[in-house]
Amino acid sequence: MSRRSWIALSLLALSVCFTLGSKADAVEFKTAILRNAIIWQTDYYEAYRTAQHDKKLLLIYFDPHPPIRTTGMATGTTDDAIDRTLAATEDRERLADYVFARLPLNVTIAENSKPVRLVDHPAFADIRNGGGLAIIDLAHPNTPYYTFVVSALPLSNGKYYRFHPEYVPVLLDLPEGTLTQRTMIFAVRIHPESPASTRSKQSPILSDEAASHSHYQAQIGVQGHHQWESRFQRIISRLFGRGTPALPKEIVAESWPNQNLIDSCIDCVDSWRQSSGHWAAVKSTHDSYGYDIQRGSNGIWYATGIFAN
Repeated sequence: MSRRSWIALSLLALSVCFTLGSKADAVEFKTAILRNAIIWQTDYYEAYRTAQHDKKLLLIYFDPHPPIRTTGMATGTTDDAIDRTLAATEDRERLADYVFARLPLNVTIAENSKPVRLVDHPAFADIRNGGGLAIIDLAHPNTPYYTFVVSALPLSNGKYYRFHPEYVPVLLDLPEGTLTQRTMIFAVRIHPESPASTRSKQSPILSDEAASHSHYQAQIGVQGHHQWESRFQRIISRLFGRGTPALPKEIVAESWPNQNLIDSCIDCVDSWRQSSGHWAAVKSTHDSYGYDIQRGSNGIWYATGIFAN
């Protein structure tokens, strides 16, 4: 089964099965941000429906902290690292793109008539038991990633990944795309040397080509610039068809076997850092870019970056 089929599955049909209690039982969290406030909804179904109706991204915070209980109209406030980071966010327009839901780790869903923790669902596998943030795209209908999980930011450390609160604004500012595309871009942006390749416009054409080549490498289990000459001509033709004549360049990398997505993305960026030629492409500003990564049946992830100037 492919990574996409089991981790980026649609949660629309699943949402009707959530057993989060009635509205009257919902606990409201509110985090003061400048002169405004973010309201953390605690009913998944309501948050999902609101995000879908308003065509927004749904950010779910699987909160590992004990909940703060309130009564009547009182508001519970929290002061963890994610709250403090959001409180310091000045980009109000970016925050307005989201509906925020805060759920405890023990929230359950009904699966085959049995209660199962939501965070244990395969769609949230990378959150693990330590909690974290997940984003579901309900903002872009008629795209392949609509209703799918497109970002996962665990609080628990991985092999290479270490959570830092400053990663939250990076997560909020990622361009639209699939889980694998956005996680690759995230890994580039959090690199301590701040490479510039994702500061320009993400190209749908280059993203599609990066996804296609990553999938091909994963399919054959071999890293490389396979059929680059013919793909080079095709990319130029596609870009020119959009009125954007440009010369593309490509970089590829592979992870160590049997790593999760976020560790593998960081691993591949580090691999590029070890090569002066590859890193020159990653750290430079381009007219447009596209990144993706896919996992092969051998447990290895294959990353591709394509840039046009």
